[in-house]
Amino acid sequence: MSVCLSLSVCLSVYLSLPGWLSFYLFLSLSVGLSVLLAPSLSLSLSPLSVSVCVFVPAGVLFDVDGVLVRGGSLIPAARRAFRKLLDSNNNFLFPVVFVTNAGSCQRHQKADQLSRLLDVQITPDQVVLSYSPLRMLRSFHEKCVLVSGQGPVTDIANSLGFQKVVTIEQLRQHHPLLDMVDHNRRPSLSSSPLHSLPKIEAIILFGEPVRWETNLQLLVDVLLTNGSPGSAYQPQPSVQLPVLACNMDLMWMAEAPSPRFGHGMFLLCLESIYRKLMGRDLQYQGLLGKPGLLTYQYAEQLLRKQNNNHKLKTIYAVGDNLMTDIYGANLYNRYLAQQHVTMVTSSQVIAQGSGTEAAVAVPEEELACVAAECHSILVCTGVYNPHASLPSNESSSITETVFHGHRDLVLDPDLVEPTHVVEDVEAAVDLMLQKEVADL
Repeated sequence: MSVCLSLSVCLSVYLSLPGWLSFYLFLSLSVGLSVLLAPSLSLSLSPLSVSVCVFVPAGVLFDVDGVLVRGGSLIPAARRAFRKLLDSNNNFLFPVVFVTNAGSCQRHQKADQLSRLLDVQITPDQVVLSYSPLRMLRSFHEKCVLVSGQGPVTDIANSLGFQKVVTIEQLRQHHPLLDMVDHNRRPSLSSSPLHSLPKIEAIILFGEPVRWETNLQLLVDVLLTNGSPGSAYQPQPSVQLPVLACNMDLMWMAEAPSPRFGHGMFLLCLESIYRKLMGRDLQYQGLLGKPGLLTYQYAEQLLRKQNNNHKLKTIYAVGDNLMTDIYGANLYNRYLAQQHVTMVTSSQVIAQGSGTEAAVAVPEEELACVAAECHSILVCTGVYNPHASLPSNESSSITETVFHGHRDLVLDPDLVEPTHVVEDVEAAVDLMLQKEVADL
């Protein structure tokens, strides 16, 4: 993310710079090579050369569904937007990371899909999926975990560092009497006993499963037997198994004219069943994915890595969902403000803001490198309906008509108020370019 000029190659490098940057560089050089263009641009002189090192002060987080694609189809504005984000060498003008609550594939698969659709080279290090921060929760990596979702969930869990993984299907095969809803799908009793499964020590919910009734039944069996689903329910278990849930989206936008059920809807069903049976709320050890702060911390680390580990001034977060993209970006902006004012530890803020106990301590030197601000940009090509207005008061009706966030997230109307509202992702990119050039 740095550009170095010397007199011997000044012309060739100048011509390869992005248009907006070459203009300001020319303006500065023309008045004597002594003007400081911006805090991120420094000039050093020697008898034989002039070197100019530019470190980009801004980074961009893009949501995927409803912003770039709908289902498997590219939103037309997306390709136009990304042409504007590339220089003449097809390098990004800004550090770019794609932050999606999808969780049924691996990072390299999502990077390949985005590269193909956008006709731009995207690397796995530019992708954050809902489960990506699980890599940081090392205290769970040695435990035997039950995983729920669809896609290659075992491979995903292994790639994140989990060593002992049990799937819902394995549990169903080992305990054929548990899944009884679909009579045509009941597993046959094995003539020879299968090797016993280890006791489940934690549950990871990666995303919505295909067969909700099977997963709901077996998850409840594991929770109410404290990890031993072959035994009878314990009337009131003293300790609940740890549950880590990825992706809190209640709904998401595909090709259908209206949003579809997301993993947040599945979580709502699981929570309702657990409360009905146990008389108390299901507790989560961690809620991951947007709008959780841990996801934004992880994404900012990837942005800084693209910027040669130089601090960013501004992060722009582009999304289509008030309850995940906008809430999460605004929550992160609030966190950044707290960091710069009081240096509150990240684990405290995570616990306060995103309903999770699975906090991760961040080194002091990294806290000093966080961005100054995070601007939320809402597009109108996905879940958000620009024709529906927000209630003007904070009555209980907000919870039902507007706040589709997870149960454990605090309802705060300020957190669902975007910094900017634009038509589509191309307009979002135009806005970012305009603001960044104006700040130079």
